[in-house]
Amino acid sequence: MKKNFSILLLFFMSTICFGQSTILPLWEGEIPNSQKSEEKEEYPKRNVFFISKVQVPTLEVFLPAKQLATGQAVVICPGGGYHGVAYHWEGTDLAKWFNSFGVAAFVLKYRMPNSGSVKTSYEAPLQDAQRAIRMVRRNAESYKIDPTKIGIMGFSAGGHLASTLGTQFDKVNNFEESAIDTISARPDFMVLLYPVVTMKLDFTHKGSRNALLGDKPSLDLVEEFSNELQVKENTPPTFIVHASDDKAVPVENSLQFYNALREKKIPVELHLYPKGGHGFALAKGRGNANLEKWPLLLKDWLQILN
Repeated sequence: MKKNFSILLLFFMSTICFGQSTILPLWEGEIPNSQKSEEKEEYPKRNVFFISKVQVPTLEVFLPAKQLATGQAVVICPGGGYHGVAYHWEGTDLAKWFNSFGVAAFVLKYRMPNSGSVKTSYEAPLQDAQRAIRMVRRNAESYKIDPTKIGIMGFSAGGHLASTLGTQFDKVNNFEESAIDTISARPDFMVLLYPVVTMKLDFTHKGSRNALLGDKPSLDLVEEFSNELQVKENTPPTFIVHASDDKAVPVENSLQFYNALREKKIPVELHLYPKGGHGFALAKGRGNANLEKWPLLLKDWLQILN
């Protein structure tokens, strides 16, 4: 009887540990590229939990049960048009799903470029993404993850941030560095869901573009943040999912990025679905059995990378 009770207790304890999370501030001390403002973080009423006007960027840590841990990890950038983040729908829900098969997950609440608390709009999201990867890599041992198996994932505008990091991870800081800033910010893989990729007017998502670059950005700035133009030989392997009927972010964003990766001989897997629209996340509850399979394809892809 005692033996059975001990087994049940251990199972109960492991169940409690599984899915627990810790929220960490992304920056110690003063946040770079920031200024004082009267802005406060807001939670506008939407059909999903949404955070806008992010003031303090954070990283929420979700670790899998030790028995399941694969050593892989992913930083998740929820979307929101660079106006906010769909924090649970494209963030914590995914983190829990990753934990279910042993992948550590970290949900990034990043600063919005159009925030009054940000000095230079287009610099802030990338600065936060770089810092997130560096934090995870610095603490890899304590998180029981492999520092060479840390990826980035992004949805919609979060996909633009993820693909910016994947192509421009080595962008030099313009603030006073500390020891953590010498750690590589290169993700070891990218996962992009219906991503905004280009800032060119033909296929961009105008709301994301205007928020990031302003109403009348220079040609140089448009090219700098059109990530199909920024792919290099050291851009990481990439997994992309998009729906052809996406009316918010045209599928050409993914197609152009796919072709750019192929030209540089970067391993890339692209899954296009005829129907799905935009913002489907895990695709649950949409009555689209075909679309619901994309997470299983990603799981297989990650296991091949492992």
